[in-house]
Amino acid sequence: MRGYWRAEPDQQDGLALAVRGLSKSFGRQVVEGLDLSVRPGEFYALLGPNGAGKTTSLRMIAGLMRPDEGRISVFGHDVLANPLAAKLIMAWVPDEPLLYDRLSPLEYLAFIAGLWRMQARAAEARAAELLEILGLWPHRHERCEGFSRGMKQKTVLAGALLHNPRLLLLDEPLTGLDAAAARQVKTLLQAHVETGAAIILTTHILEVAERLATRIGILSGGALLAEDDLAGLRARVGFVAGSLEDVFLHLTAP
Repeated sequence: MRGYWRAEPDQQDGLALAVRGLSKSFGRQVVEGLDLSVRPGEFYALLGPNGAGKTTSLRMIAGLMRPDEGRISVFGHDVLANPLAAKLIMAWVPDEPLLYDRLSPLEYLAFIAGLWRMQARAAEARAAELLEILGLWPHRHERCEGFSRGMKQKTVLAGALLHNPRLLLLDEPLTGLDAAAARQVKTLLQAHVETGAAIILTTHILEVAERLATRIGILSGGALLAEDDLAGLRARVGFVAGSLEDVFLHLTAP
């Protein structure tokens, strides 16, 4: 079909993620000609107003939705031509936590480990480490059905990080978290990036993006409006000392 990239995996560019000409329409154009490049060890914030195409873009990158046009490469693996190889090295955390409510966190993580065919001993050690970091260890034997939204979100994040994905896609991961839990998650994510993995984050909490992101992309109308680090975005709009919120509102103003 026109627009799809069928090339073999190519590691020469060294990118964690290469998106070229990505487009998707649902009666109206939601994503249009999107280009993104994310490097290993980079924390990339993808921002935009509601309806800008952020979640749709992440779903296509994750291989959960097929684009109308475009190409996606994850560490050299073509997501469309070789989806299994790409999915083996990435993880996706949606804005709504999806769990098996009758399972405890330990049971859920054991189930996830089985899907990834992880060795039992390594999986158990990693699960314990993640639950400790996220403050869930005291609740490890409780059923998830009684958890708050924030606790469910942390459990899902633990599942996503269990196999140490090289690319982590996070759609509003801090929704429903209190300040202490949000700090736990941010610390964990920063540590993951330091291993050489890449993270793409969408969030409406601009202070989080300002604090964590190596680079920031701003979507509007399904297209990339601006992309740079915060200093570069400030220079673009002339707000030398402005916050990310100031820059964002200026760039996305009608």
